[in-house]
Amino acid sequence: MPRNVNIWYRIDKVTVFLFLLMMIVGWFNIYAAVYNEEHKDILDFSQRYGKQFIWVIAAIVLAVLVVIIDTRFYLFFAWGVYAVLVILLILVLFFGKEVNGARSWFQIGPLTIQPSEFAKFATALALAGYLNNHKGELTRLRVILPAAAIIFLPALLTAKQPDMGSTVVFFSFFIVLFREGMSPYIFVSGLLMIILFFLTLLMDNLLLGLILVALAFFLTWFVTRKTKLSFTGLGIILLIGGSLFALDHFVLRSIGNEYILIITLILAGLAFAYYIYQKKAMSILVIYLFLLGSIIYINSVDFAFNNLLKPHQRERVEIMLGFKSDPHGTGYNLNQSLISIGSGGFGGKGYLQGTQTKFKFVPAQSTDFIFCTVGEEWGFVGSFVTVGLYLFLLLRLIKLAERQRSVFSRIYGYGVISVLFTHFFINIGMTIGIVPVIGIPLPFFSYGGSSLWGFTILLFIFLRLDASRTEYLI
Repeated sequence: MPRNVNIWYRIDKVTVFLFLLMMIVGWFNIYAAVYNEEHKDILDFSQRYGKQFIWVIAAIVLAVLVVIIDTRFYLFFAWGVYAVLVILLILVLFFGKEVNGARSWFQIGPLTIQPSEFAKFATALALAGYLNNHKGELTRLRVILPAAAIIFLPALLTAKQPDMGSTVVFFSFFIVLFREGMSPYIFVSGLLMIILFFLTLLMDNLLLGLILVALAFFLTWFVTRKTKLSFTGLGIILLIGGSLFALDHFVLRSIGNEYILIITLILAGLAFAYYIYQKKAMSILVIYLFLLGSIIYINSVDFAFNNLLKPHQRERVEIMLGFKSDPHGTGYNLNQSLISIGSGGFGGKGYLQGTQTKFKFVPAQSTDFIFCTVGEEWGFVGSFVTVGLYLFLLLRLIKLAERQRSVFSRIYGYGVISVLFTHFFINIGMTIGIVPVIGIPLPFFSYGGSSLWGFTILLFIFLRLDASRTEYLI
């Protein structure tokens, strides 16, 4: 395609319309969330809704600038953009402004900038640039490890701030790797780690370990259909485990049942190593490694939960799981959020009529808990329409990503989808109590310049790439 074609004609107008609609609806909801009788003018720049109007206009200007830039810039300078944002993530740890215990913002006069919001599109660009040079090679470990490093570096720097919400978002880029051919074993293992994390908190470690052992033997029998082999393995484990338990119970008294199980599995694995090698029984090896890794993992969860998470983060997980009820402390936000959304009923109380909203019962209602305003004032109908808008946007982006001729554009498109989906799911999920409260904005709805601008750049880079999809980037 000639490069002098009017790019505005080829831009996806449906996505642009959804973007503008969400920003406008979000702006009106911010007005409702922090409405002040003494400052009724929605363009009062001393109030958050006035400031958000400035962010919205600036976001539109940014969108135009992003579209004007030639598509080759995003490919050729992907690594440069990524490097700049990584440096900013490092600098903010030393020179950033501390807010609520997190050093995540640069203070520039009256403006605060959060580099982690911009690091998301930078990571998407770098990942797309790297995988574009390794097409179809994500089955190789030497390709997977650098790709994972691109994701982990900003994630670890963000966790150091600490900003656990943005940290989780960076891990959503593994969805991109799965889409581009990474082994489903790795992806499924990640999902299983999340499930095991919560099961470990809900159950006794030894009991969960024994259940996993039983599951492993069932899988071994199901895959091989060799009953004798399965029972032989079970007998070896019982013999080794029983001997170690007796030794610890009557002599040592210092190993502990969880460590006995781990040692038993290691010794049993050594006993079966020759059989696996001789028979080339890769399926048994995979099951064994999964079992051993799972047992070690569940015994490390308690340490991570008690030592890596901050007290208020632990309490949020415990409240979500029902271990604690703290409606006036850590659980206050969630409790008020549920009351606010539930009180909206089917049709809502009406715009600017929300009592929970009006009397400021829900903290951070214009940012992390903006969905409460939607639920209270617009009810189930408004909530359904809002969720529908996000799902429509995500499905539209998937359609755009799949029609790309360039590998770089497709990978970047799925990076956009992964980030937006994670923000959408976690933000709404935490307001209704299905995920822990970790502080994460709702795209295009929540108050804040950094998040709005970051999402805008993220989205419009992809729209620019899509508009030039018939061009060859190289």
